[in-house]
Formats: sequence, C-alpha cells, structure tokens
Amino acid sequence: MKTSINKVTLQGFLGSNPEIREFAQDKSMARVALATNERYKDSQGEMVEETQWHNLVFWGKWASFAGLNLKKGLLVNITGKLVNRQYVDKDGVTRYVTQVTVSSAKVIEKQRKGK
Repeated sequence: MKTSINKVTLQGFLGSNPEIREFAQDKSMARVALATNERYKDSQGEMVEETQWHNLVFWGKWASFAGLNLKKGLLVNITGKLVNRQYVDKDGVTRYVTQVTVSSAKVIEKQRKGK
C-alpha cells in the first residue's frame, strides 16, 4: 500500500497571544490563530487582499515554546498536520473544526513597530 502525507507549512502573523491549558501529568496545550494573506487582481483589475485564519494547536514541548515565545503580531513559520474533528455544542448542534497540530515553529520576525 502506498503511503500518504499530511503535512502543512504556513507562514503568517499571530492574531492573539496563545491560550495555554495545563492538564494532569504535565501535559499542556496551546491554541492560537494564524493569519495568512493573499493578494491578487480581481476581474476588474483591482488589487484584492484576502486573509485566511488558521487554528493552531501546540502540545507538550511546543505548547511550552508557544507560551514563552509567541505573542500577538509576530510573524511565524509553522509545520504540522491538518486535523478535522467534530463536537456537539451546548445547544446540541454538531460543529466541525479544522485545525493544524503543530510539530515545529519558528519566530521569523518580531512585532512590527506601530502595530
């Protein structure tokens, strides 16, 4: 059987400071949203900028890294895998979420002045 690959690389700006959660047995998790921007010309020749938001989840040592090093506005490069999950909210509605489980992260640029 041939193998498949689930690998994502993104570079973008953090939309907030990471939300850190601690669990029993020294397990930790961090969540944060990453914005990526794309510019293109529309059918009328006007420049359009489109922002996509990506939900990032860090576990273990990467959650610690996120808590210590990641802040709103930083330009970061991450590698990870796409994970799709579903849950039932408090109103009984089934919700679907796509997120990136991060396996490595690097700060590319500190927050720009004036931002």
